[in-house]
This record gives sequence, C-alpha cells and structure tokens, in this order.
Amino acid sequence: MTGRALVSLLRRPAPVLALLLTAVLGIVLAVGLHRAAGSAPDAAAGAAPGAPAPALAGPTLDGGHFDLADARGRVVLVNVFASWCGPCRRELPLLVDVSRRWSAQGVQLVGINVKDGTAAVRALLAETGAESMTVLRDPDGTLAVGWGARGVPETFVVDRDGRIVDRRRGEVTRQWLEQRVGPLLTG
Repeated sequence: MTGRALVSLLRRPAPVLALLLTAVLGIVLAVGLHRAAGSAPDAAAGAAPGAPAPALAGPTLDGGHFDLADARGRVVLVNVFASWCGPCRRELPLLVDVSRRWSAQGVQLVGINVKDGTAAVRALLAETGAESMTVLRDPDGTLAVGWGARGVPETFVVDRDGRIVDRRRGEVTRQWLEQRVGPLLTG
C-alpha cells in the first residue's frame, strides 16, 4: 500500500473503524466460544463425582465378558490406559498391587485399553505384572469418551453403589489411592 492510499484510507474513518470493530468482535466471539467449549461438562454426564457410573460392558482381552452392573457391592477402579503411554506403564504395577492387596475387601481393577493392538496390550500387561487385570479393549476410544476421559492415564473410583466417587487425570499415586479408596473399604 502506498503512502497516498494509506492517507486516503485514514481520511475515511468509518470503513476502517467498521473493519476494526468487526475484527475485534470476531476475536471476542471466538475466544468466548473456545472458553465455553473448554468449560463444558464432561462428555459423559455420569463421569462427575457423585453421579452414577456410565455403563461399561463388553468382551475382555482374555475372552471373557465384563459388565460393571454385575460389580455392584464392590469398589471398582476403572483405569483408562494405553501401551504407548509412559505414565500408564509406571502406574499399572501400583494399581495391580493395590487391587491385589484390597481384593478381599471388595476392590476390583478394570482397565479400558485405548487405541492399542492386542499384542501391544498383552506385552504391557506382562511387563507390568498386570496379566490378571480385567481389560476391555477400546480401539477407537469410544468407551473412554463415554466415561468422559480426556486422555491417558485416567482413573475413576466407583463405589459399591455404582457411583463415581472420584477421578484422577494423570498418573495415580499410592497416597491418592489410599485417600480415595481406603475410606470406601471400611463401610
């Protein structure tokens, strides 16, 4: 743009002002929509603490069948994981340890394995000592999304009545498990 064209444009403030206001309004609208989408409730209404746990049923990696509805009366840890996830690899031995330690008190560990091949998940389970873990395969991520999971790992604590008590995005710790699951074992 030449100097004359710029001076000519600046002499007519109405079109420039209208263009500027349109751009600002567009930015404000885009930011507002982005924030609204980011603060939207989880994809699954049941994923919020206190709400009934979403349905979770299907064939397991070992050829059996799992249905969360049949686990009423037990405390269930639902862990969303993948073999390609470093934090998942680190937390699986801990999850298996606590589920074994608390199994007599009614704790069950169930995994939702997302976007993995059978060989990869079997290798991960063998590597982490989790071969006995109940695993539902979720090759396209629909089970995990149904639970409101936004990534891996993510762990949900479901109480004996089938309600979500808590959830943890990211790697769980022994302390977190003891604080969230421990109190459910005494009741």
